[in-house]
Amino acid sequence: MISTLELTCELIKRPSITPKDEGCQKLLAERLEKLGFKIEHLRFGEVDNLWARRGEEKPLLVFAGHTDVVPAGSLEQWQFPPFEPTISEGYLYGRGSADMKGGIAASVVAVENFIAKNPHHSGSIAFLITSDEEGKAINGTVKVVEYLKEKGEHLDYCLLGEPSSKNHLADEIKNGRRGSLTGRLKIKGIQGHVAYPHLAKNPIHLFSETMKKFCEEIWDQGNEFFPPTTFQLVDIHAGNGVTNVIPADLKVMFNFRYGTASTADSLKERVEKLLSNLDYELNWESAGLPFLTSKGKLIEAAKESIKEICGFETILSTSGGTSDGRFIAPNGTEVLEIGLSNATIHKVNECANIADLEKLALLFERILEKILTK
Repeated sequence: MISTLELTCELIKRPSITPKDEGCQKLLAERLEKLGFKIEHLRFGEVDNLWARRGEEKPLLVFAGHTDVVPAGSLEQWQFPPFEPTISEGYLYGRGSADMKGGIAASVVAVENFIAKNPHHSGSIAFLITSDEEGKAINGTVKVVEYLKEKGEHLDYCLLGEPSSKNHLADEIKNGRRGSLTGRLKIKGIQGHVAYPHLAKNPIHLFSETMKKFCEEIWDQGNEFFPPTTFQLVDIHAGNGVTNVIPADLKVMFNFRYGTASTADSLKERVEKLLSNLDYELNWESAGLPFLTSKGKLIEAAKESIKEICGFETILSTSGGTSDGRFIAPNGTEVLEIGLSNATIHKVNECANIADLEKLALLFERILEKILTK
């Protein structure tokens, strides 16, 4: 049987830069079909998705993940070619090794080993794999979840092999994620000659005092599950590149990462209050609401498995960016992210500890035993 390392290498060889899959899902489907999984290839727009299920009984435990990766960046800065998996000093180098082809490989190998030992396990196992997580995320997991809801499918438990660890495998696992809310703001001024400022209104000057207030504002204190809400300006632009024209408007983009101590509506209301003395236009984009699995059988199974396999108590965390768990959790599914180190994700020379790859497969297998064996 191919090891986690070998399967991860096979996936890395396929340059599946978002939203391309480049045959990764076909490779996974072929392996799962041999285990008795019913395979459905679901294509929405230009995005390939895989839904594979084994069994009809409850509970249903789903491994979710993505085969797409971010671009490699400057090839000259890579120690080894990004899509040629390379082993060096105990690490596997390659784009996607940590985020998250290693996690997908570990889940497949775990299921193979679990079924070999428990061919008549209780419940059902499924895989929900997309190639649209690192990109727009509009034709991937969110569409598959809608498709499953229409079929009457309910996901009881979901494990994502996203890179959640900090210093050691499973020292941190994610039991939730913050919401992401982006504002696209235009401050309106009056264009004019810089030598006649009294005949114009400079939107940069108008916004400067308000911008200071935004940056100093304490939006909330967080709570026992989530850190305080953060606000970040991510883009600001005005003018047309000349020295003698006061610009007509100032365009600003900003982002909130927030937990359950605030809501999207409460943040919007406070922003608009701070802008009340300005002439402006504001459009909002939500990349996902916060979600949380505060307790349940999946968390207990994971904590026990990590203690048994790794020898320490893990930490539950909701830090970091968004994940596709935001599309799965709202339907009442217990969602947990357990994966490799996130130290090199999205960087040049992305890599994964080889010993951790194999240990992650053992963790997933132990969780399966606790959930799906009587």
